[in-house]
Amino acid sequence: MRILLTGASGQLGQVLQPMLARHGELLAPSSRELDLADRQALQSFLQQARPGLIVNAAAYTAVDKAESDVARAEAVNALAPMILAQQAQMLGAPLVHFSTDYVFDGKSARPYVETDPTGPLNVYGRTKLAGEQGIAAHCDAYWILRTSWVYGRYGSNFLKTMWRLAGEREYLTVVDDQIGAPTWTHTIADTLARMLAHGADAQQSVRETTGLYHLSAGGATSWHGFAQRILQLLRAQGETALLDPALVRPIASDAYPAIAQRPRNSRLDTGLLRRTFSLSLPTWEEALERCLHAPSLRDGQGQASGTPTPGL
Repeated sequence: MRILLTGASGQLGQVLQPMLARHGELLAPSSRELDLADRQALQSFLQQARPGLIVNAAAYTAVDKAESDVARAEAVNALAPMILAQQAQMLGAPLVHFSTDYVFDGKSARPYVETDPTGPLNVYGRTKLAGEQGIAAHCDAYWILRTSWVYGRYGSNFLKTMWRLAGEREYLTVVDDQIGAPTWTHTIADTLARMLAHGADAQQSVRETTGLYHLSAGGATSWHGFAQRILQLLRAQGETALLDPALVRPIASDAYPAIAQRPRNSRLDTGLLRRTFSLSLPTWEEALERCLHAPSLRDGQGQASGTPTPGL
């Protein structure tokens, strides 16, 4: 089977590559080789490649920048998934697509289930929701997997930014009134691997369980709690030059200078996914500890730059 992975050079895509390669011939074009914002190029690529499975890990994730770069965010997050769905339907190829907790407004007092009303607060969330809707309208065999607060070895993310800043600053201020589940890229990849193995083959697995699922680590914390736990674990492993976790100060969202509004509650209920595929998910604390013990992350942590962009 030929598998197309979009967003292959992103923080999630790079972790998905070796897993997907075990299922068939993997096509993993870079963003320079396949620009998802170019509709004609995307359609032409799909018609020539004729994949038997499409995994879309590409997204415009610069949450604040999206507020002014609306056209690009819409092209990548909304229009491209619809085109992928249309082409997947024509090819008879199931589609796996990753979405985000940011499709919700964050006002719920409990974790969100898949059937809860959406209400995105920013352009990023609105365009990701439009991508979900385009897939559901044009494709019969798909998984839409909403995840939250993604981090890992590759790209710029919250974990790597905190690690870097904790070695440069005398103290840090981090938002403490946004709650969610930090989710390691390897947790997502491992879960997808088990989902693909659920049926007779990867294609059949998707066809038999088509739908929308929430996929995030267990438990919940705030960005402030996440930052403190990162430093606690790193210092316990000998990174004593980093800030004491007590020097990570809580700050309210209203006091943090962000262009785009974020949901206060990003908790996702993963019960449907766990029941459907008979699997368990690690807590965010367990996954973080495993992540920080991975030599590959230590090798790559110095590459972090810029600011974190929560969301997938």
